[in-house]
Amino acid sequence: MDVQLVATLGVVVGAMALLLSDRLRPDVIALAVVVILGATGVLSPREALSGFSSPAVITILSIFILAEGLNRAGVTQKVGGLLLRLGGRSETRLVITVMISGAFLSLFMNNVAAAAVLLPAVTGAARRVGVRASRVLMPLAFATMLGGMATLLTTMNIVVSTVLQDHGYAGFGLTDFALVGLPVVAAGVVYMGVWGRRRLPDRAPDDELAFFERRDKDLLDVYRLGERLFRVKVPRGSFLIGRQIAQSTFREEFGLTVVAVERGGKILTSPLPHTVLQEGDVLLLEGDREDFRQRDREPYLTILPERPWKEHDLESRSTVVAEAMLSPRSSLIGQTLRETRFRDRYGMTVLAVWRAGEPIREGLPDVKLEFGDALLMQGPRDRLRLLDMEPDIILLSAEKEAAPVPRKGKLALAIMAGTLALAVAAPLWLGQIMLGGALLMVMIGMLSMDQAYRAVDWRSVFLVAGMLPLSLAIAQSGAAELLADGIVATVGRAGPTALVAGLFGVTALLTQALTGPAVAAVMAPIAIQIGQFAEVSVQALGMTVALATSLAFLSPVGHAVNVLVMGAGGYRFRDYARVGWPLSLILFGLIIILLPMVWPLAG
Repeated sequence: MDVQLVATLGVVVGAMALLLSDRLRPDVIALAVVVILGATGVLSPREALSGFSSPAVITILSIFILAEGLNRAGVTQKVGGLLLRLGGRSETRLVITVMISGAFLSLFMNNVAAAAVLLPAVTGAARRVGVRASRVLMPLAFATMLGGMATLLTTMNIVVSTVLQDHGYAGFGLTDFALVGLPVVAAGVVYMGVWGRRRLPDRAPDDELAFFERRDKDLLDVYRLGERLFRVKVPRGSFLIGRQIAQSTFREEFGLTVVAVERGGKILTSPLPHTVLQEGDVLLLEGDREDFRQRDREPYLTILPERPWKEHDLESRSTVVAEAMLSPRSSLIGQTLRETRFRDRYGMTVLAVWRAGEPIREGLPDVKLEFGDALLMQGPRDRLRLLDMEPDIILLSAEKEAAPVPRKGKLALAIMAGTLALAVAAPLWLGQIMLGGALLMVMIGMLSMDQAYRAVDWRSVFLVAGMLPLSLAIAQSGAAELLADGIVATVGRAGPTALVAGLFGVTALLTQALTGPAVAAVMAPIAIQIGQFAEVSVQALGMTVALATSLAFLSPVGHAVNVLVMGAGGYRFRDYARVGWPLSLILFGLIIILLPMVWPLAG
């Protein structure tokens, strides 16, 4: 075997193994691929770094900025809210409306961003109808993936199109996916409305993240926080008299949070750290009551009798208990509350964290936050509007007020529409057109340049920039030829349709465990080689790969949008397979029938 071929196959196998192990972030793995391909001489230095100058990368980062412009204009929320208001009071109608909403928004923006925008509205609509979150959030996730199959503006579709262009073939235009993708969307919506929703979990609140159902269940009960709340009284002679809460050592020595201070018949909820304690103050503390009783110093604080606690006990006219989830691109992911100085930054105290179906209530300052975590917070009521604009979190409070649509909202919508129209008219200039639209969003003041930088999911950008050179290496080293020969030898004798089915099946299976852009970068050059060997249309096979990389319905790890709703819906791993396998089979059959009709297989 050729040295470059062996090196390339080694990089492919190593990258996939690391992606499966989840020990390193996908973007770190992609950048390592760039370094290794250049260092081993598989690619020249220019070729190894070519991904960073690719139109695909420019297009992807531009989409993030354009979507953020629409989001800040209130357009996406208004569209999503309008569609959800049409959902009526029937679960079936709500599920169908949620799917149409998710698919529609994902035509113009990143799938995860579309789901994140709709998540609060969907959960609010579910509460009004009396439907559990587990009945609507998986349909939302699946809908955004289905919508992504009907447009070029999906990362995997852009990657495949770019690989085709790099190999001298025509890439895909903005609307080229629609003739296959829109029937796929319709089939997915019908499946979920008729059969799929019957396979969705409908668990009791104890088994799922029930804070979406608080019209029937109190937040403190959901997080089982009441059992950690107790009151103490500051007696005469206490060392706390005259000290600020920040000097009390409650948090440092006992792991306690001061939730409220009662003084003179008035209750101060969410007291500030500089609040000075006085003799006779009654403190509401959150933490381990028995541990505190055993370790309290002289003179002992008086622990008052137990009583049941409800959410309203922690609220007042000026204080609110609210919930938020970490957004997909949150800078808080991987950091502790202490490292982020959460209270100083957001003005809210975190009382508990929800993760994988269970509340975390102890050692909160040192808990590393993860994607999908939900936070139970207490703080000033007037912070809700500001929190709703924070890019790092998705506010789930029922009280949050919809931000008014700025006057520039119509102009932002016009820019997006004009950008998409130009992209349809001049597909070869897609990268420049999308970048121009993103720049206009900044120039009209819809968002600042700093906000534009923060809107971009740089992990996705670096992942694509790192994986595109791997695609080039697979083609140049002969790896694509070797792998394509194996697929053609296995199913090629059965005809072009069998080749499409085989390629689609392999790609879709890889997508259940690996990130979609990586699978697209690996399989696209193999599809090109198969087309050359078997004299089958390369564009048709490229479309096959692109569509298959969006078919991530069998596991939560197949797509980030599945992870986004997993904790919120209280889903388990097997729930995705239970709902997703019939949908995958239906779409597989539909695509195998439709694709040759729209994209003839004759090479």
